[in-house]
Amino acid sequence: MRDDASVVVVMAARGYPGTYAKGSVISGLDDAAAMPGARVFHAGTKRVDGSVVADGGRVLGIGARGATVAAARAAAYAAVDRVVWPEGFCRRDIAARA
Repeated sequence: MRDDASVVVVMAARGYPGTYAKGSVISGLDDAAAMPGARVFHAGTKRVDGSVVADGGRVLGIGARGATVAAARAAAYAAVDRVVWPEGFCRRDIAARA
């Protein structure tokens, strides 16, 4: 068991939970994963010709740990900001009130 906090931000395809397109290229994932304490979880992705592409509605979970919820939240959003995916989005209020 750990004493630190964790936050995961879901990145989804634009249009989710309604109609959304598949096949948009996602980059910057290695940069996001390189952030201290961050992890990138693939939920709706696949590889096509060497690129990671969206293949679902809820596509990525970007998680991070920190000494506090605020620190984990800041680290998670710092990692999210390294993902290059114009066809994706995330909520910006995750863990804001925690």
